[in-house]
Amino acid sequence: MTRLASAAVLGLVLSAAGGQEPKDNPAVKPLNRDNPRHKQFLEIVKKGEGDVIFLGDSITQGWEGGGKKAWADTFAPMKAVNLGISGDQTGHVLWRITEGKEIEPLKPKAAVIMIGTNNTGAHSAEQIAGGIKAIVEELRKQKPEMKILVLGVFPRAGGIKKEDAAAPADKLNPKIKEINAIISKLADGKHVFYKDIGEKFLTKDGALERKVMPDLLHLSAEGYQIWADAIKADVAKLVK
Repeated sequence: MTRLASAAVLGLVLSAAGGQEPKDNPAVKPLNRDNPRHKQFLEIVKKGEGDVIFLGDSITQGWEGGGKKAWADTFAPMKAVNLGISGDQTGHVLWRITEGKEIEPLKPKAAVIMIGTNNTGAHSAEQIAGGIKAIVEELRKQKPEMKILVLGVFPRAGGIKKEDAAAPADKLNPKIKEINAIISKLADGKHVFYKDIGEKFLTKDGALERKVMPDLLHLSAEGYQIWADAIKADVAKLVK
């Protein structure tokens, strides 16, 4: 095979995998997250308890806020641990599970990942998907027996007046669908599973209502209940 042909094949492989070469992708660069919440996590995981880990950003952290009741009713009985940090990008999660050693003491049966929305302002859909892929690969490397549920990035919208009760479908961030189309291919049906529950947050017309996401990004208590109901059977199956 010629050098030109080899390069073409490599390009196709990288495209199918959902990203450029890792060394060229800013979304796979570990970003230091040695903050107070990370330190709190280290104290929590020292006990070695946790059958399910939730990894993500402020939307995941929000299980401790608006999602508190849904978490207590649904995931606390599954011995779940919330490892969400507000503002996290894919690089922050990569740092936390590598150099940050957040999951090292744990032997979880399952992980739930929902990350990427904070990357959308700086990175392409392909780059973000590559960052999510790197997280999945690192989890597989560290915890090969653990099942992983990758969630599609939730819908979001901007540029809507505060008095508007909802964002119409054409105001949703189109990059989200691009990301999800790529990361859906990470599923292998054995260790890695994918689920997109985004439509459950939308009306029949595809609008995003403030009663579900008050700022059209973060979930309300109702939104967290929708999330819990949408994946509880999946998570229960993975921890069996």
